[in-house]
Amino acid sequence: MTAPEPAHVPVLLERCIGLLAPALAAPGAVVVDCTLGMGGHAEALLQAAPECRLVGLDRDPEALRRSGERLAPYEGRTTLVHAVYDELPEVLGDLGLDCVHGVLFDLGVSSLQLDEADRGFAYAQDAPLDMRMDPTRGTTAAEVVNTYDGKALAKVLKEYGEERFASRIADAIVRERAREPFTSTARLAELVRTSIPAATRRTGGHPAKRTFQALRIEVNDELGVLRRAIPAALDTLCVGGRLVVLSYQSLEDKIVKSELVARSASTVPVDLPFVPEGAVPELRLLVQGAGKAPADEVAANPRAASVRLRAAEKVRVAA
Repeated sequence: MTAPEPAHVPVLLERCIGLLAPALAAPGAVVVDCTLGMGGHAEALLQAAPECRLVGLDRDPEALRRSGERLAPYEGRTTLVHAVYDELPEVLGDLGLDCVHGVLFDLGVSSLQLDEADRGFAYAQDAPLDMRMDPTRGTTAAEVVNTYDGKALAKVLKEYGEERFASRIADAIVRERAREPFTSTARLAELVRTSIPAATRRTGGHPAKRTFQALRIEVNDELGVLRRAIPAALDTLCVGGRLVVLSYQSLEDKIVKSELVARSASTVPVDLPFVPEGAVPELRLLVQGAGKAPADEVAANPRAASVRLRAAEKVRVAA
């Protein structure tokens, strides 16, 4: 008998719903799931807030198709859009929405993309070297690996993968592609493995993990998109609206933290006995620091191990 397909478990589901639901209670409230994926968070939001409408964004057409099937019972309350999340202002403009009451980001590569070997995200399975979250457009990982010069490749690996041996790996790629262009994940993963000293390979997981992360971020412009998307999402929140972000690596979390801290910081001197009108920070942080998954959730869902949750409520419209 064939084993059933494992369920895709949304990370910190109850925590996310608990943070967003208070802003979604009023009739006509709108929540945006900027990273719809398989629709797990979206479904739970629609169940928890029966008066709200959901706008779901995803750059992956297959994710939209699957989440559309999952959310079919809520068809009258959902609008699913093929878009990258930094396109949020344009999407809301097209829908005639001036502001929304909740925004959720669940960042990084989705379970769907990792599980489909032919997408090229997983270093443990041989596949075409693609890594595009939207396979209908953009530059592939093969194009990056085969056309960037050694210096540019090393920069990508160092900045986006935090790879100590970035220059060594980049030099090896340049040498090998002159013999034959890279087309598969297996060949690249093996080259990375042999480029890293044996002593280092014994710890820290698969040696290609950081290289594949870096290439994926470069191919999909993930950090550039995020730098544009977080301010845009905060600007589109109604007063009383809430933002929740799940990040899975330090580069993402740093961008989110910087924007939330800047907009929640008070400029009033600490010894002033009152806060002048107009000096109240734009945001109120709902989580101090970065929230982490409890041990029992990590045991049941390993993807939750690296999650960092940040959340904020909009207190006033910025001047």
